[in-house]
Amino acid sequence: MSDGRTLLKLTNVNKAYASVEGGEVVSVLRDISFEVHAGESLAIIGPSGSGKSTLLNIIGTLDQASSGQVSLDGEELSGLNEEQTATVRNRKIGFIFQSHHLLPQCTVLENVLVPTMPDKSLREGAEARARKLLDRVGLGQRLSHRPGQLSGGERQRVAVVRALINQPKLLLADEPTGALDRHSAESLADLLVELNREQQVTLIVVTHALNLAQRMQRQFALE
Repeated sequence: MSDGRTLLKLTNVNKAYASVEGGEVVSVLRDISFEVHAGESLAIIGPSGSGKSTLLNIIGTLDQASSGQVSLDGEELSGLNEEQTATVRNRKIGFIFQSHHLLPQCTVLENVLVPTMPDKSLREGAEARARKLLDRVGLGQRLSHRPGQLSGGERQRVAVVRALINQPKLLLADEPTGALDRHSAESLADLLVELNREQQVTLIVVTHALNLAQRMQRQFALE
C-alpha cells in the first residue's frame, strides 16, 4: 500500500557502454524517467538484453548512469562519494538476486546477520529481528542449518530475510524466482507480496515471469 510519498525518482537516465577496441558506443538505456511511491510494488519486464538488470543496478547504486538523475528518499545519488553511497546501499536498499549468494560455511542465522556487520549501529536488536523474520518465512527451525542443508526455495527465503535485516526502504529483486521450481517460485512470490504489505517496504522486481509481474501494483516494460 503506497503512502503517496515519492521514494524513488529517475529523471532522463541513460546508460551507454563503449564497445571493445574503440568501436561505436552501445546504448543500453535511453531517457528512462519514472517515480515510485513509498510502499509501492513495481515489476520491470522486457526481453533479454533490454537493460532490466542494468536499470536495477543503477537504482541500487551498484552501477552508475552515464547521464540523468536518480534520487532515493530525497537524496540525489550521483552526488555522493563512495563511502556515502555504500552507507545508502547498506541502510536503505535490500537486494535479492537469482542466485542466493549465501555463505556456505555460515549458518542461516549468521548469513542473515552479514549485512549488519559493517556498522555497529545496525547490530542492535538485529539478532532478535533476524529470528523473528526467519520465523515469519517459515524457517524458525532452521537457524543453525547451513545453506547446503536447505532446499532451493528455503535458500532464497533466507536471502529475502538477509535483504530485509537492515530494515531497508527499498527492496530490489532481480529474477528472484528464476532458479526455482514452480511451487517454490509461487511460494516466494506470495512471500514478496506479503512482505511488501506487512513491512511497508517498496518493492521493485525485475522478472521474466509474467505471473509474478502481474502481482505487482504496476508493470513497466523495457523495449
